[in-house]
Amino acid sequence: MAKISVFKMIKQPPYLKKGDKIAIVCPAKKLPKPIDQGIEILQSWGLEVVLGETVSASYHQFSGSDELRTRDIQQFLDDSSIKAIIAGRGGYGTIRIIDELDFTAFNAKPKWLVGFSDITILLSHVFAQFETQSIHGQMPYTFDESTPEALESLRKALFGENDIYSYESDVKGRDGVVEGILVGGNLTLLLAVEGSASEMDFEDKILFIEDVGEHEYSIDRMMRTLKRTGKLAKLKGLVVGAFNELGEESIYFGQTPEEVIWEQVKQYDYPVCFAFPSGHIEDNRAMVLGAEVTLSVNGKAIELKYL
Repeated sequence: MAKISVFKMIKQPPYLKKGDKIAIVCPAKKLPKPIDQGIEILQSWGLEVVLGETVSASYHQFSGSDELRTRDIQQFLDDSSIKAIIAGRGGYGTIRIIDELDFTAFNAKPKWLVGFSDITILLSHVFAQFETQSIHGQMPYTFDESTPEALESLRKALFGENDIYSYESDVKGRDGVVEGILVGGNLTLLLAVEGSASEMDFEDKILFIEDVGEHEYSIDRMMRTLKRTGKLAKLKGLVVGAFNELGEESIYFGQTPEEVIWEQVKQYDYPVCFAFPSGHIEDNRAMVLGAEVTLSVNGKAIELKYL
């Protein structure tokens, strides 16, 4: 009897092709600078770029009021001519509007949702509720600081060109080879949706985590919370991205973020890798959440391959 893959149950939005129309919206913070370069890069990929009202809107620290941000995203979720929605930037604010969005049209005809950081809320929600893939990747606000490799990884993810990420890590993890569904995102935001309709199911998945600007004690608390829920025990693998721009401690905590994370997963037997090139860094490689991947950890040599 043929093996039935769990992957078949997960919805994959149609890959983009030249001439497709995509939208840029800002579900969270307002843009502090123009994103002309980001728009030009997307256009150079052969895409028609439509800008939401939130790209130029301002309401305190947000890209418009909650009502405006909800309405702006909703129009593109409902518009069948829009094949992907890319967040202009993250920051804070997506959690304020996620429960006001109607995903009926999106669920009937899924489209790619793209972003990282605060946008983890949106990506987690569509996986939790609709088992739909999305892309954790660079946003137009960060395009001008991005490595060419990170931008190319986003283009490949959008256009369906399977990629392989290979690198050497200076931080020792745990060897192993595993195949599974990739989930995850920003650690703080993953914890923020615990117990809600947006909470991802980590069981038998390869979990990817990253974060920025956190204290070591905060990372320790979040990892211990995940362990206490039983989620860390049920993973197939763990991919640890960048944990950078750490908050300054008045008294040294005593462990690095990598040591903090390892302390909570060392008792298990699945492969673990550190320093994966993804997160709040210039080389922020696109991670297709909900995709089937193979993770291989062999000493310092790490490979993540999309299937």
